[in-house]
Amino acid sequence: MIGRNRAAAIGLMLMTAACGASDGDTDEERAATPIKRTPLPQNEFIPVEIEATIDELVAKINKSSIQPMQISVLLKSLNDFFAPIATGANRAMGELGVSGRATGNVLGSTSTSADQEQLMALQTEQIEQTVADGAEGIAITPFGEGNAAALDEAIAKGIPVVTLDTELASSNRQIYVGILSESAGATAGKTLLKMLPEGPGTVLIHGWADPSWVDGVKRTHGARDVLEEAGYDVLVHQSIYDDEARDVEVMRGKIEDADPPVVGLMGMFSDSYRCVLAADAAGAPDLPIVAFDFAPQTADYMRQGRIKATHVQRQYYEGYLGPYIVYGIKSIGLDATKEILAPHLEGDQFDLGVDVVRWNKVDAYIDFLDEIGAEQ
Repeated sequence: MIGRNRAAAIGLMLMTAACGASDGDTDEERAATPIKRTPLPQNEFIPVEIEATIDELVAKINKSSIQPMQISVLLKSLNDFFAPIATGANRAMGELGVSGRATGNVLGSTSTSADQEQLMALQTEQIEQTVADGAEGIAITPFGEGNAAALDEAIAKGIPVVTLDTELASSNRQIYVGILSESAGATAGKTLLKMLPEGPGTVLIHGWADPSWVDGVKRTHGARDVLEEAGYDVLVHQSIYDDEARDVEVMRGKIEDADPPVVGLMGMFSDSYRCVLAADAAGAPDLPIVAFDFAPQTADYMRQGRIKATHVQRQYYEGYLGPYIVYGIKSIGLDATKEILAPHLEGDQFDLGVDVVRWNKVDAYIDFLDEIGAEQ
């Protein structure tokens, strides 16, 4: 790691053996070393179309000669929400490593006290250091615009960059992998719509209106547009993220004052479970509620039937796709890689979609995450 920040981040060392790829091998022998994906258990939550796309990309890579590549995966964190991303990235890097195609590390902060600016500065240093150390490809969950210049310098040197989870459209990154916020919000809106009584009625969205967080606004707008088009009034409550008691109290007042009355609630982020607290405070425990993400409180309320469904991002696949796309760009070229990814691409954004988890499937979904090593 980098100087004084050495203690703030950790690298997960990966398999780097180039099995069957010694210096004396011919091109034909090297090309014959296949990537073997780790099989996942059959499960209703497996995204079949995404899996098929990955299989197609791997098959195309396997037809090309081996080009050893040093890849760095730089994550905001190795904990909590980002732990499944690290799991997926490590698995992909391991598979590429065993076939002799890739070496590298998955790096992420382990600090729980550093602020956003400190972490952004650390990640910029990581980008610069990984380039100096010979990285030939980067997959990254960027902190924000402060990382764009360092990434563009890497790209200018011919290093492909794939952003994960957080878009950085101001940079020259080749591909983004994650949810498309407006589309994800619309999916959640359609889930709630099926549970609502016939209008008129008001839906309260526990969401985001502050333009400083564009993705939060887009996700909220995606849900709002679906519900308004169906004829419902929509109230968007700006999440008071750092004050739960105040957050719930403000929502309670909006529920009580709404005209026409509130007929359903939707939470757009990991604090979605607060919609249950607000409904209870307003004396309306029977209102249908849908959520986003998979916080422990959300899972608990789902078991009680209070939250009817949640929408979970596919972090494991963000991490898993990152190294494969980076390697694909080197091995078969950007255009060929995008052609394979095309069923999921909007421009140069790979839309992973979300898992829609119903209240009566919460424990089955937890078992699925455990089976693929993506528990949060």
